[in-house]
Amino acid sequence: MIISGQTFDEERALYGSDGIVVSDCRFDGPADGESAFKEGRNIEVKDCFFNLRYPFWHDDNLTISGSEMTDKCRAALWYTNNATITDTKMHGIKALRECSDIRIQACDIISPEFGWSVNGIEMKDSSAESEYFMMRSNNLKFENVSLKGKYSFQYITDSVFENCNFNTKDAFWHAKNVVVRNSVINGEYLAWYCENVTFENCTISGTQPLCYCRNLKLINCMMLDADLAFEKSDVEATVTTPMISIKNPLSGTITLPEVGEIIMDDPNAKGVIKTN
Repeated sequence: MIISGQTFDEERALYGSDGIVVSDCRFDGPADGESAFKEGRNIEVKDCFFNLRYPFWHDDNLTISGSEMTDKCRAALWYTNNATITDTKMHGIKALRECSDIRIQACDIISPEFGWSVNGIEMKDSSAESEYFMMRSNNLKFENVSLKGKYSFQYITDSVFENCNFNTKDAFWHAKNVVVRNSVINGEYLAWYCENVTFENCTISGTQPLCYCRNLKLINCMMLDADLAFEKSDVEATVTTPMISIKNPLSGTITLPEVGEIIMDDPNAKGVIKTN
């Protein structure tokens, strides 16, 4: 069934729908109804406008393209499986949570607390502005994604990021089994308490990065304005730029051209620092 050019504002307007195409419709109006597509399946949404809450909860097999979710469209996708979202503005708080198998491409995301507890998300060619972005999610695959916001990627697992630009703070805390390649990460206190995390061909900047880490690897990375780095970390690092200071690496070897200050005042710190 094709639904086109209509406006819906009632509660659960298209609840439980199966096999519908909805195009050029508005979900907005004085009735202020919620949960327009709740419990639906096999749904295609094109060029629609969403200004009401909770439109896509408990949906399966969902495609959204060319659409807009305003800041009033809060918690847009929860408990939804197998969704593809392209060329869409996602501007409501908590826009994605407890979902699985999600593909996002060419989207503009402005959404605090976006992507919590998601299993399996591919994101490409998109921008995001968010706090606590992707917290406690796993199996993430990001390519050419830019991010602005604090506390990103905390407690994530089993994820890969390539050609990304992250302007963030307290990113990757407690992350586990993560690879970041060919990316720029700018922010304070990067990746504390992480485990099995590798940065390859990355540019990293900000104070006190990479502390209390286990099995941390840096391969051919630039570190700019980096001071008090690697405190109590188990690390193998090849850094291509001078650093301001390194403090008490627990174990491993850090190789770099030059370091302004080496602080080794903890008797348990056995890390080796080599300049070349």
